[in-house]
Amino acid sequence: MKLTDLCSYKSIVIQCHDNPDPDAVASGYALYRYFSQDPDKQVLLVYAGDYFIQKSNLLMMIERLDIPLLHVDSLPEAPELLITVDCQYGEGNVTELPATCIAVIDHHPHIGKIFDYSEIRSSYGSCSSLVYQLLRDENVDVNLDLSLSTALYYGLYSDTNALSEISHPADKDLRDDLMYNKGLLAALRNANFSASDINIAGEALSLAVFDEKHRIGIAEAKPCDPNILGFIGDMLLQVDLLDCCLVYCRLPFGIKFSVRSCIREIHAGDMAVFLSEDIGSGGGHAEKAGGFLREEAVQLISECRSDHEFFRDRILSYFDSYDIVYASEFKPDVSVMGLYRKERLPLGYVRSTDILEEGTLATLRTLEADITIRASKDTYIMIGIVGEVYPIKRHTFEKRYKFSNNPFSATFEYEPSIRSSQSRSPIRLMQYAKTCVPTGETFIHAMPLERKAKIFTVWDPDNYMRGQPGDYLAVHHDNQNDVYVIEKDIFLRSYVPVTATEYSMYPHAKT
Repeated sequence: MKLTDLCSYKSIVIQCHDNPDPDAVASGYALYRYFSQDPDKQVLLVYAGDYFIQKSNLLMMIERLDIPLLHVDSLPEAPELLITVDCQYGEGNVTELPATCIAVIDHHPHIGKIFDYSEIRSSYGSCSSLVYQLLRDENVDVNLDLSLSTALYYGLYSDTNALSEISHPADKDLRDDLMYNKGLLAALRNANFSASDINIAGEALSLAVFDEKHRIGIAEAKPCDPNILGFIGDMLLQVDLLDCCLVYCRLPFGIKFSVRSCIREIHAGDMAVFLSEDIGSGGGHAEKAGGFLREEAVQLISECRSDHEFFRDRILSYFDSYDIVYASEFKPDVSVMGLYRKERLPLGYVRSTDILEEGTLATLRTLEADITIRASKDTYIMIGIVGEVYPIKRHTFEKRYKFSNNPFSATFEYEPSIRSSQSRSPIRLMQYAKTCVPTGETFIHAMPLERKAKIFTVWDPDNYMRGQPGDYLAVHHDNQNDVYVIEKDIFLRSYVPVTATEYSMYPHAKT
């Protein structure tokens, strides 16, 4: 769905869920501003239900940014279009208001209903990020209006626990692109906790349960703002017995949880994804993450065990679900692995100094992760067949690829970009990408993984590559410390098996 798909309607109501939070208010406000540009439209921003906004930070946000949010019991007449934002029409936390057509813009898992229009991206950390992407697709420069950009920034900030639970590149784009009122953000941040919130935190910490054998801690809090869960988790992780911890609270529509980790082997974001798999959503950073479990999943939990038992069992299942490989210590048995060479498929490359000044520190943004590089004549950037991006040394590139100055063209789910440490503006790599083709003389040993794996490579020993069953564990033929993972789809499209006879035909083959 695009926002222009909705522009034909003259009467539009934008509805937040019945217990609005900053993300819902910011997203609704941004849509209100977009549609209100047309003086012929009648646009309202509302929420309904028995709850009236009382939190001091949300009241301050609405007042200081002049957000025209109204509480309604009903509508005087059904609008042509009702847009539910940060929620889905028909959910338990949304009062059903009548309308001719229904549109849904949300970042929570799809509830399974069919709407007239919908844009639901459950991998996003906030609805503000989704609305920002939709506005950017319409060439709207949000930074021209500081109130609007501040609202969206605070929406992301609040829904990702002070930006600590960001994982999707769209969330990172909002975080890095938007200007905001720093004074107001500081005021909102300092108005975030009430005295009752501190009491909730103290009670949760006092009742926390520790599993010293597995070095995990679990605490339950009374219903509270997600930021409180993160605050409790930060405090809990300082206990010397723990490597990771989880804090959760039950809400009327599910369970919200926050995860913390302080060791490289446990990526908090990965653990949040595992804990919520098939029953909710989750994600975040290596050290801080969070997630949500749907109401129907919560009901199943209650039928068979306590919440504490559920989360403990789920965490232990996560620990048992993967193998760890430290490439610097790993001794691969290549005799049981197949020998493969890279197919001669067109790929993309960009010389880092073609887009950045030499010596500039920059961040490569991809769907998988952010990668930090320093621009130099020796550093190239590769773009793979499904949009995977990674740096490569010039001498390695020239050895493995035949290259040209012909443009490289492809379409990906998320277009890779790079931004320097000195600029907010991202550079779209595809605008500068040239075409290269593998020489066919790059050989690897590889075998499919039977279990999940975390591979700590020699070039990045502090962070692991994730491998899923069916992905391929790869070892470079000329350097058996060069161990890494290749996604199954990429491997099957990029590599072909090689026999010993075929290998011996290449000029550099060893006997």
